[in-house]
Amino acid sequence: MARRRPPEDHENHERWLVSYADFITLLFAFFVVMYSISSINEGKYKVLSQALIGVFTDADRSLKPIPIGEERPLTTTPAEPLIRDSEQVDAGLAQVSSDPLQTIANDVRDAFGDLIKSNQLTVRGNELWIEIELNSSLLFGSGDAMPSDVAFTIIEKVAKILKPFDNPVHVEGFTDDLPIRTAQYPTNWELSSARAASIVRMLAVDGVNPVRMASVGYGEFQPIASNATAEGRARNRRVVLVISRNLDVRRSITGSGSANVKPDAALKRAGTQPAPVHVSQPVGGKAVNSPSPTL
Repeated sequence: MARRRPPEDHENHERWLVSYADFITLLFAFFVVMYSISSINEGKYKVLSQALIGVFTDADRSLKPIPIGEERPLTTTPAEPLIRDSEQVDAGLAQVSSDPLQTIANDVRDAFGDLIKSNQLTVRGNELWIEIELNSSLLFGSGDAMPSDVAFTIIEKVAKILKPFDNPVHVEGFTDDLPIRTAQYPTNWELSSARAASIVRMLAVDGVNPVRMASVGYGEFQPIASNATAEGRARNRRVVLVISRNLDVRRSITGSGSANVKPDAALKRAGTQPAPVHVSQPVGGKAVNSPSPTL
């Protein structure tokens, strides 16, 4: 009896389409990755470029950390402050035509007229300090403290205005009340502080004496508008550069923030009178420094 031949399987002539589709998918993913790599963050590029230039153009810097601002020799005694607490200054901003605060405010208004008209930059002040308020969207990306391309241009202009003067400068960082929980910024405290420190570092790189400067972050706890609306949150996300008449005024402002301080009689005295003189008093056979009593 003849053996029956097993039925032949039907051959699928379109199997190549599966491999072809896989190949096209992988090719598409490859081009997406290549495109994302080719998108350069200009702010990060400039920071990296400045660091590399400092390393490869100076043989000494390759053996020690890259300095920011002016490099000073090490001494056994503390450096003398740029502005002494006991220095007498005139508190009448409107009364003196050559007042540095008035000059700085006028120069900022002249340099940033377009931003002022668009309400992205605000200049205000009194006889004791002036404030340059910038919207955070001008300087940083959302949830980030890396300066944008526009930030480098703005801060470079501000530094050029501030360099000829010796007034203390501190930078305040503020956020809205939307929580942030990232590895780099667990809360808005870290984000606001990092943004303020980033601006201070940029000013130092552009030639402003680091001795004059400080940075402080207030998080979301000093709003100037309601966080219930997107417009209010946008106003609260800000960076404020505060230029003070002297160190006593700056210390008074940073205690509670420029938004909550008024130039009252006590603060005016801090701007016009010398700070208490430190005297040495023997304690246990050793002389220690302590502030003299204030009346």
